[in-house]
Amino acid sequence: MPENFKSRDKIIKEWINEIGRVVLANIDSQLEIEQKTTPNDLVTNMDKWIEKELVKNIRTVFPSDRILGEEGFGDSIEDMKGTVWFVDPIDGTLNFILQNENFALMLAVYEDGIAVQSYIYVVTLDRLYSAIKGEGVSCDGQQLPEPRDSALNEGMLATNSSIMIEEKYDHIRKIAKASLGLRLIGSAGLESVEVAKGSIVAYIATNLKPWDVAPGLLFMEELGLKATQFNNEPLNLLENNNIIFATKKAHQEIIKLLN
Repeated sequence: MPENFKSRDKIIKEWINEIGRVVLANIDSQLEIEQKTTPNDLVTNMDKWIEKELVKNIRTVFPSDRILGEEGFGDSIEDMKGTVWFVDPIDGTLNFILQNENFALMLAVYEDGIAVQSYIYVVTLDRLYSAIKGEGVSCDGQQLPEPRDSALNEGMLATNSSIMIEEKYDHIRKIAKASLGLRLIGSAGLESVEVAKGSIVAYIATNLKPWDVAPGLLFMEELGLKATQFNNEPLNLLENNNIIFATKKAHQEIIKLLN
């Protein structure tokens, strides 16, 4: 592991640990909730606090790096040159508000467009999934094995609610019928983790933001899994994506069914 990755990994884990303690200590507190674009696209004072805290920390320790954060406290990113951080303070905000679980804090670091470090912290379980390029994926320090290359009919599929609700995605539901069953968690990060663990064979989702997919992308790369857009093109982290995270076999079947 390069020395800069090692030292940055240690710092990031310290930040995540400190922020996680604050979130858990305040999880039952009254939230300030605002609507962003739609009634189910919400932001809380906790989302904002976490992102501000992380942006402050990154700017203090890594002042020349740039940051793309969900709540807009980072930079305006138009290219992937240099070191770029992706910050999703609470992935699964609706779950956080209504369930007090099934949400994650997510961070990813890219260097010249290449994913080099990523972190998905399941706050209520105090469980940290992390990856460093070339070092695999671990959960609380325990290495994850490469998942079995299962086909669609050998496992479950995860998706987002848009595919199930909006009529324009009717044609995509045939993918669910080809699987053993369908699961919706409501957090791109947690669903990425399920693919990485081999608990599901694929996760397909529409219109995901860069910070939704940046951490999971490295997980897929490190575990020999596939990560593409619906058109089989690589993900573009400067725009929204319709994504497939899957085993090789399931990915091949999904691309065939989509086209």
